[in-house]
Amino acid sequence: MGSLTVKEIIGLEAQRECLGHLLKDIEILDQMIVNDLLETGITRIGAEQEMCLTDLDFHPSKKALKILEKLDSDYFTTELALFNMELNIRPVELRNKCFSDLEAKLKTHLARAYASAKAENVNVILTGILPTIKQKNLYLDHITPLNRYTTLNKILKKIRGNEFKLHIKGVHQFIVTHRSILFEACNTSFQVHLQLDPTKMIDEYNWAQAIAGPVLSVVTNSPLLMGRELWSETRIALFQQSVDLRNASYLLREQKARVAFGTNWIKESILELYRDDIARYSPILTSEEYENSEALFKSGSIPKLTALNLFNGTLYKWNRLCYGVSDGKPHLRIENRYIPAGPTLVDEVANTAFWVGLMKGLPDKYCNISSKMDFDDARGNFVRAARTGLQTCFDWFGKTTTACELILDELLPIARHGLRKEKVSEQDIKYYLGIIEKRVKAKETGSSWMIKNHRALRKKMTRESANYALTEEMYKNQSLNLPITEWPKMQVHQLRNDDFLRKKVERFMSTELFVVNENSLVELIEKVMKWKKINHIPVVNKENKLVGLITRNRLQNYSAFDSELPIMANEIMEKELFTISPEKTMEEAERIMKEKEIGCLPVLDKSDLVGIITRHDFEKRY
Repeated sequence: MGSLTVKEIIGLEAQRECLGHLLKDIEILDQMIVNDLLETGITRIGAEQEMCLTDLDFHPSKKALKILEKLDSDYFTTELALFNMELNIRPVELRNKCFSDLEAKLKTHLARAYASAKAENVNVILTGILPTIKQKNLYLDHITPLNRYTTLNKILKKIRGNEFKLHIKGVHQFIVTHRSILFEACNTSFQVHLQLDPTKMIDEYNWAQAIAGPVLSVVTNSPLLMGRELWSETRIALFQQSVDLRNASYLLREQKARVAFGTNWIKESILELYRDDIARYSPILTSEEYENSEALFKSGSIPKLTALNLFNGTLYKWNRLCYGVSDGKPHLRIENRYIPAGPTLVDEVANTAFWVGLMKGLPDKYCNISSKMDFDDARGNFVRAARTGLQTCFDWFGKTTTACELILDELLPIARHGLRKEKVSEQDIKYYLGIIEKRVKAKETGSSWMIKNHRALRKKMTRESANYALTEEMYKNQSLNLPITEWPKMQVHQLRNDDFLRKKVERFMSTELFVVNENSLVELIEKVMKWKKINHIPVVNKENKLVGLITRNRLQNYSAFDSELPIMANEIMEKELFTISPEKTMEEAERIMKEKEIGCLPVLDKSDLVGIITRHDFEKRY
């Protein structure tokens, strides 16, 4: 989609034209397959590295376009949000030291990205979901101002007809409504491309679906969203819900989401994937740059199938079938979209080697898979793996097995065989698959490391402080490029006073607030403050807006039992309030509190109460 100028489909004629090009592209691709025109005798792999950009304090940074301008490279490109970029690695042949070569190329290109980002006071971080991202980073001023992104957002909002809603249940719950597709930009992946063998395409694609759950279980790296502990790979739920265009009537008719695992095994033709998509989903974008694929094909040229690729680019299967042309020869490939970015480059390449080895090691006993495994087993395995990672139990061809047992006993041997069959160097096989083996034996993924350390941090600091400390530690460890199993346990360090004071209030404010309504009884308020050992309690009205503050000192000057009549919060609360924005510094908060001789500051984001800063928070300099 990025290579085309796209626009909204308006009117019946535009719909007919778009659909005509799309159907013609399918016909031409079918002819290429029937006439054995797809490239054979070679297997290529490729990768797309997505990355997050933060400022030096690890807040999301909107400087992607400035950094891309400095890079001035065809290898790097934009993403949906201004705090993301993407690196596209040129495909390489699957043989010899291709994986160590892939890692070397990633290092070289990312070193340039790091240098260009540093010149703009920006950090580059590889992670499935950036822990420090907040809902305010997902407003439209953070969308990359290019036609294809703004048009896509406009169209998807029009189709949806109302607000998008996210509701993800894990250890915690995350519930929010939003008005754009920018929650999709929270997801950062390491997308791997593998060219299919034209003689085995059906079996290879079905096998990719079968192994998706087990592979996902050992590569998870996205357990947190805005400080909430959700799934081991939260990206799976977040991505689907963030661009879900269905309303209740669609759900009743079992309309599939545009982000999906799939609906069934392929039985007779690889084109069943595209045909099923066209039957289920209407095109939502068109272009004036369509080629005449039929005329090109009849003249002996290989068309790019621009209409098909544009349509395919608005659907987001976790194993997406893609058409392309390399050196004048057409091919089909699988784009693996479920592998997250990070924790380090070496982990990403190990994930790639494991998946590619499994794909090329497909055992004969797992061919014709539709007669041997229920598709819902494969789909269920994928969802369970996203939820629980290496703790998952799988339904695997009629037996139940744990993720660790399945990977160690069966899948790693298959992957080793597959890479040897492709004449990959023994050194690469031993090194990268050894990283996967160590990860499984230690039961340590990026997600498990983040969860353990985040929980430890939360015992000593606020959720926001823990998010920032975790992100900073990830950034430091990534610079060493050590596998996740070698990352040390985090140590908590106090900030120097000057460093502490320049940090934003949002990092240290308490967000787990106890609030009372303006009509709440003072007797209850007194008990709540005593039970929860708090000295300040905000008072809100029926619109949940801050209208007052009750302090322990104010209660001590008043006894609710001196009156025979019930006393309400609004009768004794402090109504002259001093507040602060979460974007202000701790230094500013300290100055206000000293000047006004007050012990706390409610924190308002616009008019919404989002936290509170007290004198006690200045004693914790983490």
